[in-house]
Amino acid sequence: MSKEQYLRMCEQMKQEPDWDKCPDDWEDFPNIIVEAVNIYHSMGDRIYGDVGYIGKDYTNYKHFLELYGIEEHQKPFVSEIILTMESRAIDKAQRKLKAEYDKIKRK
Repeated sequence: MSKEQYLRMCEQMKQEPDWDKCPDDWEDFPNIIVEAVNIYHSMGDRIYGDVGYIGKDYTNYKHFLELYGIEEHQKPFVSEIILTMESRAIDKAQRKLKAEYDKIKRK
């Protein structure tokens, strides 16, 4: 459910919105967060058939930082966001791969 849908639902039910339950929208985040997520999604994936997803391809990372106008003092923060997202994606991919392997092993 998007923020707009939540607010419309509250309006229809004649209730005051509970802002703690209201979903975040991209406009609620600072620009640096949105830019970091865009950089993350712009980077290519490294996937190998035998081990699966192993993370992002950082070949063009500096180019993306420049392209998005990330200032020098913002680079560590952007890197932290990207590495956190990458770590979660790797963990998710590894869990999925293990589940598939276990499923095949049981047969």
